[in-house]
Amino acid sequence: MKFGIFYEHQLPRPWAFDSEHRLLQDSLTQIELADRLGYDYAWEVEHHFLEEYSHSSAPEVFLGAASQRTRRIRLGHGIIQLPTNHPIRVAERVATLDLLSGGRVELGLGEGQGPVELHPFGRRVRDKRDVWEEAVRVLIPCFTQEAVEFHGQFFDFPARNVIPKPFQKPHPPLWVACSNITTIGSAGQWGMGALGFQFVTPEAARAWVSEYYANLIDRPAKLADYPTNANVAMVSAFMCAPTDEEAQAKAAGWTFFVFCLSHYGKHGMAEPGRGNMWQLYQEWRHTPKAQETLRAGLIGSPDTIRRRLREFEAAHVDQVILLNQTGRTPHEDICASLELFAREVMPEFHGREAAHQRWKDDVLSGRAGLERLDTSTHKVYAHQNEDIVRLTPEELKRKMAEKEAARSAGEGS
Repeated sequence: MKFGIFYEHQLPRPWAFDSEHRLLQDSLTQIELADRLGYDYAWEVEHHFLEEYSHSSAPEVFLGAASQRTRRIRLGHGIIQLPTNHPIRVAERVATLDLLSGGRVELGLGEGQGPVELHPFGRRVRDKRDVWEEAVRVLIPCFTQEAVEFHGQFFDFPARNVIPKPFQKPHPPLWVACSNITTIGSAGQWGMGALGFQFVTPEAARAWVSEYYANLIDRPAKLADYPTNANVAMVSAFMCAPTDEEAQAKAAGWTFFVFCLSHYGKHGMAEPGRGNMWQLYQEWRHTPKAQETLRAGLIGSPDTIRRRLREFEAAHVDQVILLNQTGRTPHEDICASLELFAREVMPEFHGREAAHQRWKDDVLSGRAGLERLDTSTHKVYAHQNEDIVRLTPEELKRKMAEKEAARSAGEGS
């Protein structure tokens, strides 16, 4: 099993004049540390306008800086939003980053969160999947062909040679953001790595892996001409400390992450510049639900985390992506967690990576049969705002009004 670290660049209010500067500098220091400690990947998200939850609107710039402070760790876009970026510009920026890093880029592609992010860029939520698929078809030839011309529904341009070309040939490995078992299956069909932005049980992970490989092997449907990237990665809450109690105390930022994700999904955005997610979070953070979240994921002592990781390893997950830059988690606690995990936990799982690769090679070649599971019971593992982000603006307003009416009726009774 391989390990990544993940960055949203969370920044709860109140903000000082240098808050964002310190956030970015600390994150670069953490990635530099992870590179020295032997972590395999550093992933950076792309979001727009999601105050406090994610101040990561220019991941290509941040990863460019990281490329000059690291030597080995893979640098992952997790993900680039194709509906808010022209595919030609994506190709140019990704190729440049790949050249600067000496061929260490992983390219994750996604659709964007919803109306808050898409509407200012002139994209409708109802179109985002179609835009994404067409953008993939535009993007891939830009990496390899000397003259690319495209005339489609969303993109239209005459023949041009998109330069520079990436260091990796034909281009960096492709991944796609996945929020439920349906999109995991689609990732398999598309032949892309599955970035599971969801925090699932080992049982669900086993079902996800089964669905992914079944579609990869039996129902391939690539969107363009690119190499298959057979990989399943799962994001998980993370804090490693000497005891479970200490880890839970230091992982309080994780509850802020969960609160913000749910709040933006359910309620959208406050008036720009006037919201205060940290203040709204204060009441919820002490609820039983908030405390329950601290017992999920990879939060605990090295022994506790080791036991939980073995379950994901048995499910044949390729990579676990560790998320502990959340809320107000101090820089010092993040670094200490990375160091303890690298020293006490990571070597065991790195040591069995060759055995996992043999399993994968046998499955992909047909030398070994794939365990086929009933995945219907795991379709409920959907992203917390999945039902919101796929609505049109009119549907979103109606849904919010219905929820408010139901809440008022409940209070009245």
